[in-house]
Amino acid sequence: MIDTKKEQERDELHRAIWAIADELRGAVDGWDFKNYVLGTMFYRYISEKLRSYINSGEHEAGNIDFDYAQMSDADAAEAKEGLVEEQGFFMLPSELFGNVRARAASDENLNETMESVFRHIEESAKGSEAESDFAGLFDDFDVNSNKLGATVIRRNEKLVKLLDGVGDMALGDVKDHSIDAFGDAYEYLMSMYASSAGKSGGEFYTPADVSELLTRLGIVGKTEINKVYDPACGSGSLLLKAEKILGKEAIRNGFYGQEINITTYNLCRINMFLHDIGFDKFNVACEDTLTAPQHWDDEPFELIVSNPPYSIKWAGDENPLLINDPRFAPAGVLAPKSKADLAFIMHSLSWLASNGTAAIVCFPGIMYRGGAEQKIRKYLVDNNYVDCIIQLPSNLFFGTSIATCIMVMKKNKNDNKTLFIDASNECIKVTNNNKLTPGNIERIVHTFASREEVRHFSHLASFEEVAANEYNLSVSTYVEAEDTREKVNIVKLNAEIEAIVAREQVLRAEIAKIIAEIEVC
Repeated sequence: MIDTKKEQERDELHRAIWAIADELRGAVDGWDFKNYVLGTMFYRYISEKLRSYINSGEHEAGNIDFDYAQMSDADAAEAKEGLVEEQGFFMLPSELFGNVRARAASDENLNETMESVFRHIEESAKGSEAESDFAGLFDDFDVNSNKLGATVIRRNEKLVKLLDGVGDMALGDVKDHSIDAFGDAYEYLMSMYASSAGKSGGEFYTPADVSELLTRLGIVGKTEINKVYDPACGSGSLLLKAEKILGKEAIRNGFYGQEINITTYNLCRINMFLHDIGFDKFNVACEDTLTAPQHWDDEPFELIVSNPPYSIKWAGDENPLLINDPRFAPAGVLAPKSKADLAFIMHSLSWLASNGTAAIVCFPGIMYRGGAEQKIRKYLVDNNYVDCIIQLPSNLFFGTSIATCIMVMKKNKNDNKTLFIDASNECIKVTNNNKLTPGNIERIVHTFASREEVRHFSHLASFEEVAANEYNLSVSTYVEAEDTREKVNIVKLNAEIEAIVAREQVLRAEIAKIIAEIEVC
């Protein structure tokens, strides 16, 4: 049942977000401007979280009139070490979002003030367990960028509007709101900017419906997991979908991801904080996953979900060390240099726990192309790692109309068969994109979990059948598409034609008779 109150709050929040974005994005193109809106939201969030944390402690101790925002910086500084240990960072009262916003309109050096605050937040975590989670977190929030204005005065005017806009958002109290307001605002902004950014937006954000499908496929039969991992985590939407579906406490040892793009890496860390994931519960690294993986000491992972970039170039056999890398060596061949898709598959399989599931979005070409890719598919099938291949509808992702697939892998299957599901029609059209509805997702997940055969929808193929098809894993090879053409009754059609011909003969005879009469006259 839909919670009307929550939906109203969410709609109001979305309208407020759209209003601030609409007012401010004139100065900065939409996709770039997300860094400012999301960065300011994050600044507000950690300010309110720290203030709430300190105030709660004082109130419980009987100091009911205490407010950290009113405390002097000198007195507050004495608690810095303990707060960094507990919260991962520290902010002076004067640096809190609410106080900076209150002075913003009259602060001629607002850009310098904000730059200083952001630097102090990052520096406060240095030497602590949270250092890597805060280092460079505000790098993409350039308060001196010409995108905000040609002069300091113009830039500060925009910064004031930004602080006021985010400050006016009905995000509620950080410890008491009926919707995940900060997290929901982040998701809405990301989807809004991704849809307008086209291809570049798709690189940062996996639509919520696809994220839900991947995650639900990965947790069938589970109520908790040890860790969730995404080797190409983007802004972290897939990692957090597991938390939303299972619950935070059901992910015992945290969230792990790697992202090569520094801007997206920063967005992912902000996303974790906005969804109230503690600094000690996530580990997101910025490096090339295929050539410099950063989580050797953290694998294996019970849930791996990912939407890696399609057919990008990588080092491949140009790097003589990769063929001996324990992630790639078992297949005896590397993914082509021009198409890294199966390198991500092999990496994910290598780091998958024996009781785990990996659900990876794939470019369709890797399912049927020959050469090295065919050899890798042969390795995967011969060793019984491929559990299911799902054909998705086209146009689900921002910036591409490609009909992608999902490969689901397991290391300890109950049979040696591969399930193929044709979900190419499981969608509805929403504006310019297709979308998976809850009903579509439910049907796919149910078929996957039950491993049942459904005419024109799914087929459970034996190992021998897949091998006989030369390890082609395209769903269309195994699931016959339904013929939706109108069926014609030939007998009835012939009778209708004969009747038409007979009628034509009668008409010709009548016309000939009329002409003969005319000629006589």
